[in-house]
Amino acid sequence: QVQLVESGGGLVQPGGSLRLSCAASGFSFSTYSTYAMRWYRQAPGKERELVASIGSLGLDTDYADSVKGRFTISRDDDKDTVYLQMNNLQAEDTAVYYCHALHYSGNNFWGQGTQVTVSS
Repeated sequence: QVQLVESGGGLVQPGGSLRLSCAASGFSFSTYSTYAMRWYRQAPGKERELVASIGSLGLDTDYADSVKGRFTISRDDDKDTVYLQMNNLQAEDTAVYYCHALHYSGNNFWGQGTQVTVSS
């Protein structure tokens, strides 16, 4: 059974940093590396939005305009883990952050989410 488990969320002051991790389990050998990985977030009263994505080979990344230059997505396929380094966090970054795995076949999985709160 495939599972994505996010961690690393918490409370941070404006201007601070957090590193989110999403550990995958249940993928068959080498299958994880064939999935594109994404981070989404959902703030209260707002729709879920795509924050960052990284391709199956880790060569291509993309970011929402609101986080460009502040967030960095990376993956370690040896550990079946994807990361989101978040720097210079602002109040508008407060949200539940979700990890998502997407295969070109359409197969996809979601994590349960981790709360990030930016407040002084």
